[in-house]
Amino acid sequence: MNEPDLTEHFALLGIDPAAVEVYRWVLSHGACSVNDLIKSGMDGDRAAENLQTLVDAGLVATDGAHDGLLIPVPPEAGLRILTSRREGELSQAMIAVRNAYRDFRRQRSTQNIEDLVEVVTGPAILQRLKQAEDQAQREIRRLDSPPYYRTRTSNDTELDHLARGIGYRVVYARASLARENYLDGNIVPSVRAGEQARVLGRVPVKLSIIDDTMALVSLSITEADVNRTLLIVRPSTLFSALVGLFEMCWHSGLPILPTGAVGAKIQPIEQRMLGLLAAGLSDDDIVRTLKVSRRTFFRYLERLQAQAGVNSRFQLGVYAAKHGWLPDESGSA
Repeated sequence: MNEPDLTEHFALLGIDPAAVEVYRWVLSHGACSVNDLIKSGMDGDRAAENLQTLVDAGLVATDGAHDGLLIPVPPEAGLRILTSRREGELSQAMIAVRNAYRDFRRQRSTQNIEDLVEVVTGPAILQRLKQAEDQAQREIRRLDSPPYYRTRTSNDTELDHLARGIGYRVVYARASLARENYLDGNIVPSVRAGEQARVLGRVPVKLSIIDDTMALVSLSITEADVNRTLLIVRPSTLFSALVGLFEMCWHSGLPILPTGAVGAKIQPIEQRMLGLLAAGLSDDDIVRTLKVSRRTFFRYLERLQAQAGVNSRFQLGVYAAKHGWLPDESGSA
């Protein structure tokens, strides 16, 4: 397997490619200064700026033994900072949606509300969902989380659409991957058919966007089982905000499954296991999803750690990302 380019992974955490190149250089050479970077051929102002970006992100720090030099430091604290920043951006996106809804309410004196938002309840929901999905001509974007209107896990409609060339980009909540048979029965067949799939710890709303024509959104994730209410939102300020919310979640999500060939060093089931670990699933959820015993799960984990020469899950994750054991971003938008 080709050496992975971590630039896109860092981009999800808000680190630009130029800073990533500096970080790679520091990891390769150890303690350094701005002058060292300039000698390597980097522009002085840009080198200093990118080095400061890494300091602010908590990825490098001053070496106490060598005055003025910077060295890589364990990234746990920095990664927490970067993750918190992205969570803050998602929160801002959610605020933008609420503000857009207030704008929508202010528009009702000049626009017919029924032309913009339709409320669907009860048994009609499934029929309207299928009708809307069948109208897609180009792409369906979706935020997926429990609870579900359908009881079965397979998604024949999506598979048919993918075969016809309609694109799907889906961000799954972590709870979706934990649903029994959902990964193997729904997500894996869809990804193999062409769906682009990512995962977040949670998604802020259940949402499907059909081309640029309509958005289907649940009123409340926590109350969906009781209310069984769906909003159909047509192009408006609220619709634009929902599109922006999806794109923010998409760029913050992590890929679920490998999209390239599996390297000879690890087995396909081990790569799937690493992907699920990276997605944040618990040991019990991974055991149930992979349909293996806990003993087998820990045997795989110990084998991977031994092969990587590490003794912690965090170190295994770093090694796996560096050596192409994790799902990559190829084919994603």
